[in-house]
Amino acid sequence: MRPTWADIDLNAIEHNVNELRELVSPALFCAVVKADAYGHGAIPVARAAVEAGADWLAVALVEEGKELREAGLEIPILVLSEPRPSEMVEVVDCGLVPTVYSGAGISAASAAASATNMVLDVHLKVDTGMRRVGVEPSFAVASAQSIIERPSLSLDGIWTHCAVADEQNNPFSNHQLQIFDKVLTEYEEAGISVRVRHAANSALSVNNPEGRYDMVRCGIATYGIPPYRNEFPPIPLKPAMSLRSEVSFVKDIEKGQRVSYGLTWKASVDTRIATVPMGYADGLRRNSGHLGGQVIIQGEKLPIVGNITMDQFLVDCGESNVQPGDEVVLIGSQNGRKITAEDWAEYLGTIPYEIICGIESRIPRRYL
Repeated sequence: MRPTWADIDLNAIEHNVNELRELVSPALFCAVVKADAYGHGAIPVARAAVEAGADWLAVALVEEGKELREAGLEIPILVLSEPRPSEMVEVVDCGLVPTVYSGAGISAASAAASATNMVLDVHLKVDTGMRRVGVEPSFAVASAQSIIERPSLSLDGIWTHCAVADEQNNPFSNHQLQIFDKVLTEYEEAGISVRVRHAANSALSVNNPEGRYDMVRCGIATYGIPPYRNEFPPIPLKPAMSLRSEVSFVKDIEKGQRVSYGLTWKASVDTRIATVPMGYADGLRRNSGHLGGQVIIQGEKLPIVGNITMDQFLVDCGESNVQPGDEVVLIGSQNGRKITAEDWAEYLGTIPYEIICGIESRIPRRYL
């Protein structure tokens, strides 16, 4: 087996859920496990989150919710995007809670529930400024009434999503919450009751107590990554994923020699080059070395050089006596040195979400 793997610390998941639950109490806690739990593995992470006291789980796709049900997870599972009308039968069969925000979605949910003589809980999403999906605030009351008048549906929740919650000083989040509060006031005036109101993702959960309402939805913080840049959260989060490989080959090259596809990197001195069996087919960026990507070998941070190829990349080890079989850390720690998903995001001009979600499934996960 290729010596490249990701370690997933389920104790860290439980720790993070406990810390977040204590912070946001008495709000309910929803662990977001979409996209295979941000690359960590949906079923083991969901089980760990439930063990730590998560009240809800959230997914993006009906098939993600079905996978959790088939694994025996019984707590409420929210589907964050409105399922296609043709998927509503499976929503009912799996006991999922769909988000709705269109007339077609509401009608399809009602028909699927009616066919089985049951009442289906749904959550209505209101677009307060993200401009992605959701009912317009001016139609929120009418949409709620459309749900309530259908005997097969129950309006269990209403929610929104904030576009800049990870920017602590951006006033737009409060603007969105004000719009959401106005909708909630209109519901009260219309006699519409909703059990679960929610708006907060990880960043808003940590930064803005007023945005917690009845439930929070925590994704990135559940995995131990701070939900906003250049700031430490007020609770001790533990990263759950580390990414490791081993040196597969070493070669000493002379000053002036070039390496990898395109021969884009040239040795400025005689040096030792280590080959690592991982590449862009595993989720690395082809140009990571040109943008400052590093790894840790023998407790030293060393630069990736040349273009990363599909299955391998190269590291400039200088005068270090690196040998085949040495552990290579891409995310994690070794001998007191550390590289984080945030470091990779900084090199690549992106966010940590993209780093961890991009680690491909052909890299085996080991659960600790």
